Amino acid sequence: DEDFLWWQQRIKTQLDLFDLIRIDHFRGFEACWEIPASCDTAMDGEWVKAPGDALFNKLVNTFGELPLVAEDLGIITDEVTALREKYVMPGMKILQFAFGDDASNPYLPHQHTQDSVSYTGTHDNNTTLGWFEELDDHTKARIYEYLGESHESMPWLLIRASLESVSRLAVIPMQDLLSLNGDHRMNVPGTTEGNWLWQFAWDMIDQDCAPKMKYLNELYGRS
Repeated sequence: DEDFLWWQQRIKTQLDLFDLIRIDHFRGFEACWEIPASCDTAMDGEWVKAPGDALFNKLVNTFGELPLVAEDLGIITDEVTALREKYVMPGMKILQFAFGDDASNPYLPHQHTQDSVSYTGTHDNNTTLGWFEELDDHTKARIYEYLGESHESMPWLLIRASLESVSRLAVIPMQDLLSLNGDHRMNVPGTTEGNWLWQFAWDMIDQDCAPKMKYLNELYGRS
């Protein structure tokens, strides 16, 4: 279907509901991993070119500039990046992926670019506090060395790093704003039980959370 009618209807509905749409597994719009039905596992597949350029061209012609964020995590080739940039979609920078021993890690704040969205973590990650509590001492020391000693504790130290990034947008999960531990994680990929159960309630917000977020948003020009 060269008109991609299903996609047009899907995007139209989403635009009626939301200001910004995240396209999951963006890598698959450039090429898909095709696995023959005869294979016992996914190991014997191959990358097959996908009609992503034709799809996004049709969507742009239909809706104009698209308010999309590309989930460009995983194996990202030059062709995937070129497709994302052609349609002016910011990619994703996950700070929980940043702190190894490699200063060229693309998720480190000094490697961020304006055509990106900075996240402390996503629904598929642990909460930032839960993530930090599980790190070894070397990695914790590396994080403090990079971010600088501060009176702030996790997760607010990482929240600040996300907000001060040059990324076009910063997204902070509610569990991080509430300083919740790993018991409040949203999802564990590859598992089928206990996921997507966490719910927010307004009485979870204490008297310090909103003023602190307001201050940091104004400080870094994100208000």
